[in-house]
Amino acid sequence: MKLLFLFGDGAVGKMTVGQELCKVTPFRLFHNHMMIEPILEVFGDFHSGAIQKARDAVFTEFAKTDHYGLIFTFMWAFDQQADWDYVAHVRSLFPIPDEDVYYVELIAPLEIRLERNATENRLQNKASKRDIAASNQRVIDMSRTFRLVSEPGEIQFPNYFRLENAEIPAPEAANIIKTHFGFESEETP
Repeated sequence: MKLLFLFGDGAVGKMTVGQELCKVTPFRLFHNHMMIEPILEVFGDFHSGAIQKARDAVFTEFAKTDHYGLIFTFMWAFDQQADWDYVAHVRSLFPIPDEDVYYVELIAPLEIRLERNATENRLQNKASKRDIAASNQRVIDMSRTFRLVSEPGEIQFPNYFRLENAEIPAPEAANIIKTHFGFESEETP
């Protein structure tokens, strides 16, 4: 089994690239909002404890399967030790060798991310983003509040890949990632 952490700033294209990567590899996608949206619906606000417990249940059960691998998308605040600890925590739930854990960082400038913030695919999969003005402000605020782009040399994992995807369509980005790591092709039934 493989675990692929796909991370980057808000609206950089993590979910969309993950979806495309699942089309060309046997990976399954667990994007961040698959847990956030139901918890928001139930609790009426962002309840981090419930979100983390729900994610952990998915990770723990998925790790017991014979699937090829899981893509997990999220925003990583590099200036927050709690986020580094969370990545280590998620990693610990998968009893696999380090060579089967991959880290892909997507990077695009704010103006591109604000354009992507209003795409049909994003709004369809993330109900909390449908108020575009509020969502745009959250993207801006998160980028100002946290350091969501790594510094050169900061990520020391051997299977780390940084992809500037501002001018790269999601299907092409997925193929670049697949080729870079030599992931298997999706099997046809």
